[in-house]
Amino acid sequence: MKRSHLVLLVLMNCLWAASYSAFKALAPALDAGGVATLRYALAGMVLVLCWRWLPGPAPRGRDLARAAVMGVLVFAFSPRLQVAGVQMGRAADASVLVALEPLVVSVGAAIFLREHIGLRRWIGFILGLVGVGALADVGRPDFRWPALISNLLILLSFFCEAAYSIMGKPLLNRAGLFKVLAVAIIAGTVANLLMGGPSILRAAAALPVRAWLILAYLALICTLAGYSLWFVVIRETQVNNAALTVFIQPVAGTVIAMAWLGEALHWGQLWGSLVIMAGLAVGLSREIYSSGATGARRAHRLKRNRDYEGMLKGRPGEDI
Repeated sequence: MKRSHLVLLVLMNCLWAASYSAFKALAPALDAGGVATLRYALAGMVLVLCWRWLPGPAPRGRDLARAAVMGVLVFAFSPRLQVAGVQMGRAADASVLVALEPLVVSVGAAIFLREHIGLRRWIGFILGLVGVGALADVGRPDFRWPALISNLLILLSFFCEAAYSIMGKPLLNRAGLFKVLAVAIIAGTVANLLMGGPSILRAAAALPVRAWLILAYLALICTLAGYSLWFVVIRETQVNNAALTVFIQPVAGTVIAMAWLGEALHWGQLWGSLVIMAGLAVGLSREIYSSGATGARRAHRLKRNRDYEGMLKGRPGEDI
């Protein structure tokens, strides 16, 4: 993975982590269906307006159908399940549960995309899960898991979300990533409108400005910027490698829930955050080293070529 991609993914996961608190903040005005419909409708409108300027060919035939099915799973079913789970429980709990998403995505990539998960990656995943356990403070005598139904809804959403990487990556070889994303979001929006459009539109008419600003953040940053970046990264690296960065979300999401919603923190969240960071360092260490080593080899090869050209011309080579 390129270092620039790693930095951008870490930043993006921090921004995604704020979405759990955003779902909770929208709860009085919008239910799960309303949040999903308006969020992706806004993102879809932007992509439709910009369609003619989106690079690459549009998906056709089976690819078009595959992108549409992917969109219904990712942008209709997954957000409804996720928002409903968050609104039934706590935003911090959802941020902790999201640590299971990398495992779901990685196992799916190993099965359907034939990706190999190396030892360092497994160690990173295990450390990430240990850190999440510390975040949730599972060692307390009075510890209780959040409500079973809210947990189940969030976990089911991860299986739907995994379709974006598993079904989307093969499409990137034949169609432009932004057009694949546009088709998927439009298909998801149509499904959302069919599942409750009239009532959602009535609720939208009564939304305050603050709610629309939160929806704009979810549409423009978390959807358009985030999902586009994800496609850019997995086009060049393995899905399970990119999925490891999702462990940032439990750390960032817990802090955001405290600052925005006033949810209480504890010492376990500090130790859990440190363990998660260690897991990321181990799991991504080979990728970071490989990226740096590749750059060093390229620079050395360029210098050697310039030295050789200088010898042919009868002058010493110039350092770069």
